[in-house]
Amino acid sequence: MTDEKNRVPRAAALHDLSCFGRCALTVIDPVLSAMGIQCVPVPTALLSTHTGGFSDMYFCALDDAIRGIADHFEKLGLRFDAVYTGFLGSAEQAGVIGEFIDRFGSDDGRGGTPLVLVDPVLGDDGELYHTITPALTDAMRRLCIRADVITPNITEACLLSGMSYGDALAMSDSDPERLGRLLTSDLICLGGRLRRAVVTGIRCDGGKSIATASYDAADGSFALHKQERVGRDYPGTGDIFASVLLGRLLCGSPLADAAASASSFAARCAAATLARGSGEPARNGVALEPLLGSLSGGIPADKNL
Repeated sequence: MTDEKNRVPRAAALHDLSCFGRCALTVIDPVLSAMGIQCVPVPTALLSTHTGGFSDMYFCALDDAIRGIADHFEKLGLRFDAVYTGFLGSAEQAGVIGEFIDRFGSDDGRGGTPLVLVDPVLGDDGELYHTITPALTDAMRRLCIRADVITPNITEACLLSGMSYGDALAMSDSDPERLGRLLTSDLICLGGRLRRAVVTGIRCDGGKSIATASYDAADGSFALHKQERVGRDYPGTGDIFASVLLGRLLCGSPLADAAASASSFAARCAAATLARGSGEPARNGVALEPLLGSLSGGIPADKNL
């Protein structure tokens, strides 16, 4: 019988698998593994590339596969320390993901309730991604109330909370802390089990800085972490951010510290990629591989000894 107290922490990652272009499972798996966490990938869709900057990509939703995987996991008696979801292919898939959370993200009677993190991938820069429909936005909002922590960017936070993006953009430069407090508290008001919210991509200081706001309703703590803005935007950095955040939370870090660590690492990846001068298009994602070693040291290496 497995000694649950001594095994490596385990996270079920329900995300798409984009074969080329560093994002979703192709960055989530190495980041969590580098942090000493077993990543159990549950692909929600298979794509030849991600959708940011590419066209005519192959896409195959895997709803039936998710159900089959969940059935087998249940037969095996698997339990997870975290359930982590991101991009959804359809509103119907949100229901499938919700079923998975109900089965593996609630109290299993064997030592606690897994941490559920939902990264509500909906849009950026004030616009929805082209695959996002109103029905999917509503479904994502319902999925968020099943989470313990969510990690929207400023666009997604506005979509979920109902705040005007224009108003948020104006406030982000004049008073980013006030904006962060408003958005995170409004998100917590979505209800359900949601108690922690992290909002990324708050541009401030005339666009020279990017701020991340975090709020933990359990103790009322709020923090705003500023990072110098890298001069280029890359896809996949949100997935990297949320993965480092999850890893730090599973290691026992407070939310504010976890958010600061995640923000710093994502920014380092972007800056290092830009500095390489490889000439690759931004759509290829960040060159995170050389930096993965800096994430080690989260879970003690001798935990199972």
